[in-house]
Amino acid sequence: MSDGLLYEPKIADVHKPVAKKPSKGRTLTDIRTLARSHAGTAVDTLVGVMRSDEATPAARVSAANAILDRGCGKAAQPVENSEDGVLELIHRIERIIVHPQKPGVEES
Repeated sequence: MSDGLLYEPKIADVHKPVAKKPSKGRTLTDIRTLARSHAGTAVDTLVGVMRSDEATPAARVSAANAILDRGCGKAAQPVENSEDGVLELIHRIERIIVHPQKPGVEES
């Protein structure tokens, strides 16, 4: 049984895997709380990229836009759906009254 091994493991040396507790899925509130706890670091990172001379211009602009979006809100986007730029909204409300018929009874 020596097959060239200096140490031959015994059954007592083999560890059984430890069962982990099933993890609960995180709720939306947990995720928001976690994200908010890292918000300061995230903004500092964006500012660092924006100010970095080594970052590409695209990365600097992207970081600046992200900072502005979070600090001032995203700019409103105009909505157009016709050639002259006028937004046309058409609402249709239709009321249908249905009288159920009893089986075997015909309308007169």
